[in-house]
Amino acid sequence: MPSHNNKLIISVAGSGKTTFLINEAMKAKSGQILITTYTEANEQEIKNKFMQLYKCIPAHVTIQTWFSLLIKHGVKPFQGQIFPEKINGMILVNEQSGINYTTKAGIKVPFSEETDFKNHYMTTGNKLFSDKLSKFVIRANEKSDGNVINRLANIYTEIYIDEVQDLAGNDLEFIKLLLKSIARILMVGDPRQVTYLTHNERKNSQYKEGNIKNFILEKCKSRCEIDEETLTFSHRNNLPICEFSSRLYPEFSLSRPCSCISCRSVSIDHFGVFLINTKDLDNYNAKFNPTVLRYQLAGDGEWNYGACKGLGFDRVLIYPTEPIIKYLRDGLLEKSVGDKNKKAFDIAKLYVAMTRARFSVAFVCDNTTGDFIPGISKWYYLTN
Repeated sequence: MPSHNNKLIISVAGSGKTTFLINEAMKAKSGQILITTYTEANEQEIKNKFMQLYKCIPAHVTIQTWFSLLIKHGVKPFQGQIFPEKINGMILVNEQSGINYTTKAGIKVPFSEETDFKNHYMTTGNKLFSDKLSKFVIRANEKSDGNVINRLANIYTEIYIDEVQDLAGNDLEFIKLLLKSIARILMVGDPRQVTYLTHNERKNSQYKEGNIKNFILEKCKSRCEIDEETLTFSHRNNLPICEFSSRLYPEFSLSRPCSCISCRSVSIDHFGVFLINTKDLDNYNAKFNPTVLRYQLAGDGEWNYGACKGLGFDRVLIYPTEPIIKYLRDGLLEKSVGDKNKKAFDIAKLYVAMTRARFSVAFVCDNTTGDFIPGISKWYYLTN
C-alpha cells in the first residue's frame, strides 16, 4: 500500500530545513534513507552539515543529486526497455533541447518523441539531455510495468527531497509516481528562492517558479500533506528583515524570527533595513564591514544575488538594479507590459539577497531624497 505519511514542508529562508532533514534521517530506527537535491552545491552542503552535526554520514543514509538519482535508478537499470543502444550519460542544457528546426517566427520545433526518439531525447553521442532525463525515466517506468519506482521504493524506505522548489516539468510527474509508492516521501523547499529555471518544458509549466504547493493540491492532494508551519521561523533574519522580505511574497505566510537563545543572544546596535547614499558608502563600510551583493559581475569577496543562496552573513550591502530602486519607492511588485502584468523585477533574487543577512540589509542609492516604502530607514554618516 502507498505511504500516507508523505509531506511537503514549505519553508522560509534561514529556517534550518537542511538541519531538519538531517535530524529526521537520524531518527530512523530501521531502513535506508535517500536524500536528494537538485544541485551539486546543495548535495555538498548536506554532507557538510552531517559532518558538522554528527561527525559522520551514517550508513543508512545516501545523499545524491536529482540527476544522479535518475541515472542510477532509472536510466542504467532500465534503459534497455526503451532504447537499444548504450546511453553515455547526460549533457546539461539550459534551453529547450532536441530542436529539429526553428520557424521564421522564431518558434523552436523539437524532434518528435514518437517518430524520432533518439534525437528527441539525446545527442548524436547518446548523451541524454538533462531536461529530458526525468521524462526518459518515466517512459522506462511505463515500459517496465512500474518497476523503476517499485525498485527504488524497495531500496529506500524514505526519500527526502531538499530544495524541491527547483524541480519542474516532468520532475513533478516523477514525484507524483513516488507519492504512490510504498516509500515515505518528505519534501522541503522555499518557493520564494527559485533563482533560475531548471527546465524549459511545456509539461506542468503552470507550476514552474516554485509553484509546487499548487501541484500537490491539484494533482496529489490525497497522497501528500502540506505543512506551512513547521519551518516558518528564521534562525538567521531578525524581525525587520523578516517583515521587509515577506512583502515580496504577500501570498505566502509571513516569515518570523525564531526565539532561540542561541540565535538571539547577541546585542546589536545597528539592525534593520537601510538606504545608504553613495557619498556615505566608505564610512558605512568602514563601520560595519558588510558583505557586498550585486545582481551580476560580483568582484573578489563579493557575491551575485543568486549565487549566495544557502549562505548567511551578519550584514549585507546590496547594489540594487533600477527596477529594484523603483520598488523601494513605490512598493509595486508588478508592471504592465501591453495587456499583461509581469514581475517588476527579479523578486526571487532580491529575496535571496536580503535574507542572507542576520542583522542588517543596506541598499546603495545615489538619491535617497523623497519617500520610500515602510520598513526602510535612511542611514547618514554624522561627523563630530
